[in-house]
Amino acid sequence: MKKTVRDLTLAGKRVFTRVDFNVPIDENGEIRDDTRIRAGLPTISYLLDNGAAVILASHLGRPKGRVKDSLRLNAVAKRLEELLGRQVRKMDEVVGEGISRAAGELKAGDILLLENVRFHPGEEKNDPELSRAYASLADIFISDAFGAAHRAHASNAGIASYLPAAAGLLMDAEIVNLSRAMHNPRRPLVAIVGGNKIADKIGVLTNFISLADSLLLGGGMANTFLRAKDYNMGRSLLEEDKLTQAAELLRLATYNDLNLCLPVDLVVADKVDASAEAEVVTVESVPDDKMALDIGPKTREIFSRLIAEAGTIIWNGPLGVFEIDKFAQGTFAVARATAESDAFSIIGGGDVVSAVEKAGVAAMISHLSTGGGATLEFWEGKELPGIAVLNDC
Repeated sequence: MKKTVRDLTLAGKRVFTRVDFNVPIDENGEIRDDTRIRAGLPTISYLLDNGAAVILASHLGRPKGRVKDSLRLNAVAKRLEELLGRQVRKMDEVVGEGISRAAGELKAGDILLLENVRFHPGEEKNDPELSRAYASLADIFISDAFGAAHRAHASNAGIASYLPAAAGLLMDAEIVNLSRAMHNPRRPLVAIVGGNKIADKIGVLTNFISLADSLLLGGGMANTFLRAKDYNMGRSLLEEDKLTQAAELLRLATYNDLNLCLPVDLVVADKVDASAEAEVVTVESVPDDKMALDIGPKTREIFSRLIAEAGTIIWNGPLGVFEIDKFAQGTFAVARATAESDAFSIIGGGDVVSAVEKAGVAAMISHLSTGGGATLEFWEGKELPGIAVLNDC
């Protein structure tokens, strides 16, 4: 077990808090979705309520060690002020004399937001000098950026070598809930995996095959598995170079006596467009000039029945092109079935979380994971650097 912010004395302390404010920002510099900022509020509020001064650090986008004005955290600071109802002092640098001076002047209840940490070339290199510079600003390090926990960077891993380090409330919730589903699941455990690429999820699929009672596959990934079973998939998106691996995973599922469920019918069209004419076909009869864009109604029924009987549900990746309504019905049906189930349910990955929110059932899911790659690597059974560095209880 890792120490959490609840285990620490915070009054009068300066707390360097790594958050994940990597939010989508439009061409006008406006935040399109503030979910990740809202997810960090409980920890920030807890620190302030317990007498701490808070130094916030986050990345935004991929500036690759260079200053990029479109990726500054100005809009984040403004939104954070609105949500907290108090002033947030936004800095224009990551480290330096100005930052050190501002940190030294902090009083209980003050909030200082550093500039995008990925503007500094040492951040992604986990540069010890940068880590020490971060640590010199504070008395305690709190990690609340689960979405970045699979990266060993200076602001979420290196800094822990120089300060007492504990999990924030969001990080703790992620660790507890993901561990519960992986290590002590109420059975049957039903894993649902969608999205486009097997390549991104081979480790997750392998782990789920040994862990789950049923594995339900959809999206472009399922097309590759269907092709590996010699079905003609027409013009469907699939990974020709992963057919051998798909066949191996199918054999592994059989060896483990896993109920691996592929679609039995599909919604197909000649293009990925809202104007396209969609039709439902069996997997045996995909037209040469069409592509699979969603699971069909019979597949939805099969998946929903297994979900209704589940004790634990783990889901990553949409089951179709959910951005277009006529190809979103499979994902939405599974989202509703998951929400209506009595199972402990975890949904991870930005796309599927967005789909569940679009379906209007997000509040009925037990845990929405804020991690993308971090959630996948946790589900693979990997030790995440941003968690490993935290102090043990």
